[in-house]
This record gives sequence, C-alpha cells and structure tokens, in this order.
Amino acid sequence: MTIEKNKASDEAQIRGQIDNFVKAFRTRDLNLMMSLYAPEFVAFDIVPPLQQVGTDTYRNVWEQVFAFFQHPIDFETRDLSIVTGADVAFSHQLLRMQTTMPNGQKVDRWERLTFGFRKIDGVWLIAHEHVSVPADLFSGRAVLDLQP
Repeated sequence: MTIEKNKASDEAQIRGQIDNFVKAFRTRDLNLMMSLYAPEFVAFDIVPPLQQVGTDTYRNVWEQVFAFFQHPIDFETRDLSIVTGADVAFSHQLLRMQTTMPNGQKVDRWERLTFGFRKIDGVWLIAHEHVSVPADLFSGRAVLDLQP
C-alpha cells in the first residue's frame, strides 16, 4: 500500500472509532465505550479529578455519566481534524451535547474534545482523552453558552 492509502485507511479507522464513541455515548453502551480505550489510557475530563488513569477507573466514570443523564443524549460534532503517524494519531473537534439532567434541567453546550490514539495490534485505540470548556479567567467559572 502507498503512504497515501495507509493514511486514508488510518483516518477512516479513527473516524470509525470516533463514530463508535458518539454511538456508545448516545446509547449508553458501556462495553462499546470501554472497547475504544487503550489499557494505559489517561483522561483529562471535564469532571474532577484532574486526571483519570486506567480503564478500570474510567469505567466507573462512564457508569456515573450514563446514570446521570436522561435519554435522549444527542450530539453534534464540528470541525473534526485528524493527524496520523505510523502508530500514534490525534484528533480534535467541537462537540455539542444536548440532554436532560435528573432534576429536569436541560443541557445544551459545546465542549472541546481531543483524542490521542495509539495503534495497538492494528487497532486505533484512545490512549488519551481531553474534554474541556472555556473558562472566564476573572470569575473562574466555566463559560457554557459559547457557540461555534
């Protein structure tokens, strides 16, 4: 295969993993979600603590997230960018989440999502995930009403 075909194939596989991430979140499929992560996974998530290390720890985070949000959970993604190397890659995108919290409060916000991937035994797995929202430096509060 040529370098261009390899790159196109890798990007398609990574897009598929990102699609599976969105599908797992929408459907609350814990097993699908966890199948996307590399064993040495590290997350810098939007929720405390500062970092989560390992898939066992992060499984607990997803269990809590899936229990917290009510159906439906809807996503819109924009501005996906993927850069690949031989066995590492990263992607970044904007992600809009719309859902309802248990108290009935509607959630409609944009977040920033970056994945670091490693190709392990021919499969692109998420080795690092970073989710964030902008913060107002003066108030120290998250700014949740921004739109692209």
